[in-house]
Amino acid sequence: MKSLVFGLSLIVCASALLEVQTNYHDAIGIPAAEKIKALEDASLANEAVTNDNRIVGGALAPLGAHPHFAGLLISLVGTTSRSVCGSSLLSASRLVTAAHCWFDGSRQAWEFTVILGSNWLHSGGERISTRQVFMHPQYVPQFLTNDVAMIYLPWSATMTANVRPIRLPRNMELWNQFEGHWAMAAGFGKTSDQQQTSASVVSHVSLQVINTNTCAQRFQAGYVTLSTLCTSGVGNVGICGGDSGGPLAAYDNNGEPFLIGISSFAAYNMCQNGFPSGFARVTSFIGFISQHM
Repeated sequence: MKSLVFGLSLIVCASALLEVQTNYHDAIGIPAAEKIKALEDASLANEAVTNDNRIVGGALAPLGAHPHFAGLLISLVGTTSRSVCGSSLLSASRLVTAAHCWFDGSRQAWEFTVILGSNWLHSGGERISTRQVFMHPQYVPQFLTNDVAMIYLPWSATMTANVRPIRLPRNMELWNQFEGHWAMAAGFGKTSDQQQTSASVVSHVSLQVINTNTCAQRFQAGYVTLSTLCTSGVGNVGICGGDSGGPLAAYDNNGEPFLIGISSFAAYNMCQNGFPSGFARVTSFIGFISQHM
C-alpha cells in the first residue's frame, strides 16, 4: 500500500489509459517477500530500520485490528524464491484470495503457507501449509477477470482474539454497490513506486468506493468489469504491489466488518499517483465462494 506524491505526476498521465502489471510473482511478489524478510530480520535484530517499512497515507495495523487477515507465503514451481500475498479468513478452514496469487499467467504456485494471528510474514502466528487452492473457473489471468480463489486448510485454525473470520455480505448488502462507502484495506504492500519497498508488518488504509464506470475510463480495456469494485486514489492512497489477495472490509451499523473486495490490481508503477485501485467485487462471487465453504 501507499500514498503521497504531488500533483505534477497526475498531469503526466491524465489522458493515458492505465496499465496493470500481470506477471505478479516475478515483478512484484518475489521481490516484495525478499524485502519484507530483510526488514523483519533487521527489526528482530534491533537494527535501524527506515520509515520505508510504513505505509504512506495509511498506518501500521495493531495486532488484532484485522483478525480475518492472513498473510500468504507462496512456494512456486521452478524457483526456490517465495512470493507474498494476502487473504481473508472466512471460516476456521476456508480463506479467499486473488486467483493470480496461485497462478499469474506465468508462474504457478504449488503451496501456500497461511499465516494467521501475526503482523509478521516470516515469523510468528499460526502457520498452516496447504496445496488445496481452487481458482474461479472463469479466471482470465491476462485481464485479472474473476480474480478469486478459495483456500482449503488441512485442519481448522485456532480461533483467538487475533484470529477470527470475517463475514460475507448478506441480505440487502448483496445488492449494494457500496459507491461512496468507506472501507478498510490491509496488506504487506510496498510503500512507494520509486523505492519498491514493502511494509515489514501489516498496514491498513481507509479507501472510498467509487463508480465502476468512472474507474473503467482510467484503465485499459478489459480490466474493469461489472464484477470489479474500485476505490478512489484521491489523496494518493490505495493498494499496491504485495497487497494482492488481501481484504477490503466495510462496516455495518453495529461496527462489524464484512468483506466487500479482494485486492486485485493497481496502476502499473503508479500506485502513488492518485489513481483508482481494483478489487474483485465479493457480491459478484457469492455463489462461487459459498460452494467452497
